[in-house]
Amino acid sequence: MKKQVQAVLMVVATGLLPTVSAQQIRDSVKEKQIEEIVVTALGIKRADRSLGYVAETVGSETFEQTQNNNWAQSMEGKVAGLKIQTSGAGPLGSARITLRGEKSMQMDNNYALIVVDGIPLSDGPRVNSGTGTPAYGAGSGGDLPIDLGNGLNSINPDDIESVTVLKGASAAALYGSRAANGALMITTKSGKSRKGKMQVSLNSYTSFDSVLKWPDYQYEYGQGTLQKNKQGDFYYSYGASADGVNTGSTSSAYGPKFENQYYFQYDPLVQGQSAERQLWRPYRDNIKSFWEVGSTYSNNLAIEHSNERTSFRSSLTFLKNEWMMPNTGFDRLNVAQSISHKLSDKLKINTKLSFNRTKSDNLPATGYNNQSISYFMIFQNPNVDLGWYRPIWKKGQENVDQIHPFSSYIDNPYLIAYEMLNGVDKRLFTGNISADYQITDNLSLLLRSGVEMLNEVRTTKRPYSSANFRQGFYREQYIKNQEYNNDLLLTYKNQWGKLNLNSSVGASIRYNEYVMNDYRAEGLRLAGEYSLNNAISLLTKVPKPFDEQVNSMYGLLSLSYNNVFFVDVTGRNDWSSTLPKANRSFFYPSVSTSVILSEVLNLNERSLSFWKLRASWAEVGIDGSPYQLDKYYSPSDFPGSVTMPNTFANPGLKPEKNNNLEAGMDLGFFRNRLNYSFTLYENNTENQILSIPALYESGYSYRIINGGKIRNRGVEMTLDATVARSKYFTWKTSANWSLNRNRILTLPPEFGSEPYTMSSVGGVVYFNAVVGGSLGDLYGYKLLRNDKGEVVYGENGLPARPANIEKVGNAFADWRAGWQNDFRYKNFTLSFSFDGQLGGMAYSQSHHKMSEQGKLRHTLMGRDNPNGQIVGEGVVLTADGSYVANTKPVSLSSYYGDYYRRANVETNTFDTSFIKLRDARISFSFPREVTQELGLNEITMALFGKNLWMWTEYPLFDPEVATLDNSTITPGVEIGQLPSARTVGFQLNVKF
Repeated sequence: MKKQVQAVLMVVATGLLPTVSAQQIRDSVKEKQIEEIVVTALGIKRADRSLGYVAETVGSETFEQTQNNNWAQSMEGKVAGLKIQTSGAGPLGSARITLRGEKSMQMDNNYALIVVDGIPLSDGPRVNSGTGTPAYGAGSGGDLPIDLGNGLNSINPDDIESVTVLKGASAAALYGSRAANGALMITTKSGKSRKGKMQVSLNSYTSFDSVLKWPDYQYEYGQGTLQKNKQGDFYYSYGASADGVNTGSTSSAYGPKFENQYYFQYDPLVQGQSAERQLWRPYRDNIKSFWEVGSTYSNNLAIEHSNERTSFRSSLTFLKNEWMMPNTGFDRLNVAQSISHKLSDKLKINTKLSFNRTKSDNLPATGYNNQSISYFMIFQNPNVDLGWYRPIWKKGQENVDQIHPFSSYIDNPYLIAYEMLNGVDKRLFTGNISADYQITDNLSLLLRSGVEMLNEVRTTKRPYSSANFRQGFYREQYIKNQEYNNDLLLTYKNQWGKLNLNSSVGASIRYNEYVMNDYRAEGLRLAGEYSLNNAISLLTKVPKPFDEQVNSMYGLLSLSYNNVFFVDVTGRNDWSSTLPKANRSFFYPSVSTSVILSEVLNLNERSLSFWKLRASWAEVGIDGSPYQLDKYYSPSDFPGSVTMPNTFANPGLKPEKNNNLEAGMDLGFFRNRLNYSFTLYENNTENQILSIPALYESGYSYRIINGGKIRNRGVEMTLDATVARSKYFTWKTSANWSLNRNRILTLPPEFGSEPYTMSSVGGVVYFNAVVGGSLGDLYGYKLLRNDKGEVVYGENGLPARPANIEKVGNAFADWRAGWQNDFRYKNFTLSFSFDGQLGGMAYSQSHHKMSEQGKLRHTLMGRDNPNGQIVGEGVVLTADGSYVANTKPVSLSSYYGDYYRRANVETNTFDTSFIKLRDARISFSFPREVTQELGLNEITMALFGKNLWMWTEYPLFDPEVATLDNSTITPGVEIGQLPSARTVGFQLNVKF
């Protein structure tokens, strides 16, 4: 099957371009040369031909045409080497954006930097702190993770002019530490109205979401554990009855087959055992019918105007989302203002301001925990009607005791949706002002100041009788994050004949401060009243600061000769507050070059129109997190007290080093009707700042060190073509393909030959670093096999258990590809894109539990066997060391429970190869004579879709799976994932 997937994806990657005759090419209008202007580091605009590294740009139409709650997902599959992964945890869809694979052993240190109009966005797990709880927390008495959104959610897609993706360290060297993993340079729109006239535009869309894919549930057998009555027949009884003992308290589905029998069952009218035997039947929609068709409504109104001296743009957007899970969703308001004014021929002022408010009364929780809807879906039995839960509260016990008739550990799904509320009110203000002064014809000075101010209020409500909070719970969190960026840039430009010089020197100061106040009511005096004054026990945490400052100086020298040969040299020095005085100053350079070989060789532009060679090298220094240099006490849950740190600090900490080497070429054929780009790169990261286990006798659990070296190598290819073009018809297509391989070259000497466990999830899946291995390697217990690969069973008839964990697979794909198409016929446009990946593995906690309980169709094997027993296929080790076939029968529940046990990572881990129809759109633009008659400039109507079709052998909701573990999005592990959505919608765009 992998070979089939590979063949299909290779077709996707190459685009299956039809042959275009040479005569058609010669007769066509010449395509634009590769002279595009792109936004690079520090917001400096450069000609693409001069760059010695890859900088891909995604235009505004991508974000306007395929609307998403998180706009970044619109780029999935459209840029080689770019991976956007969400946690599958609800409507806000916080994204984990990586470029060219993983480089750090710390999962949260692999994010790309987000830059908006030249100002870095202080995004990431630290700013978007989670609830402080792991994904696996069933029965722990604690809470569970919630996707509360990140900084990307605050950016309005209607305001985006373009996004330039700077992939390597060379491309982003001038941004320093945070850009070591590449950067996304977002440029927002400014006033560009036609002929000095004011332009008003309205962009409105409505979309609907439904569940894309379901697990393969079984509805042939009901609740039970293979209990037999006096007659020796399998039976069911809710509570003890004349038929036998109670079998209705189990979460397993190893009960009788549905064959029109009658048993004593649960009666919702009496909220107990039925007076008479009832028909034994399945309720096939008892999970799916809980989920609704979600909806999103968005309206954007923008006004813009420009003349010779002034331009402005104002934008107002309101979005309302009602997600697929009942009583969940959010409202989002965006206000943006852009003003640019020439005070004189030498001085220009630019100002951009934006305000975002995201508000929700309830966002869904995720993870394997009694309070998550994922937990309920796992434990729901085939013979249980979902409607039995709908009243929520027992008669006469409103707000005090819920209806959960089968187990006190399984919370009522409607209680989860309507009473366990996770609210958020997030206000984010960002703004920047810049002054560009032309001192002389050759010398200019740019002063820029940016601010980001986040104020967020979170509330958590847990009612009486919930599994983890019997007397209720209420929490308020107040988060404040502020970042200030100030920089200046002095630029000198000159030309001597064919030699062109462009040089800049600058300096910047970045300061970030973060603080969170946390108040918790442990238990409520009065049921249903959520306030801190109603607390039985009030816990208040004294806020702990988390501040950081980085001062920088940098320079850029660009030389070109005859607009054919180009060389760039950059240098940057940072002084970071997170490093000790002796090491806080660190310097890093970069060099890049390109040559337009087609012009040097004077090639025939009708065949090979353009040929560019490029290469670059860069070194980037990376500082650590705040407060890793000394011992700091933390506020405890008890007022007036603190806790000792469990991590031994490192006062001699050094910065990490990231070395990047990149080379490639860009080709244009047939007057650039066909363009091809090829890139090879290698990235080495060393002196990584790691937290490793400490000796027990030291009194600490962990200690901070420098150590380890990671190498990344990869290949990227892109291809775009204008396949056909005439007066009425145009077909453009593009494709990309990327491969990344990383290898762990060294580990800290403290580990010797032992692996370093970088992280673990659920206590069963370990991300272990081993010399020669790769980041993303999944380790866990596997099936024990003999030399022939046969599964070894014990004398008890169950699979034998190995003594040690082993590598099961890797969380990241072998390679990824995307294919986009755009057809235009007169006023109609049809566009669609596919993308997919080959390889990658993911462990599924949900698959383990549903298999253990007999909820999935693959557990039907052996159900008709005598006495409900099964013999596992494999061998048994005999006393003389030989193997014989296993013949020991065991109960079905014992077999499936052990074969798919939680710790058996092998049997619950699956290939995540997939192909998706990522988006599709058909639109109609009204003819000019119609729009002019109406006094309008443009009217476009469109139908669009997202995730319309998917092929995969991954058995759960979505192969692009990741777990939200506290605030960390962890690929390769599924624990309580929520369903992903298929989206269809309608869009109207009017300009006048």
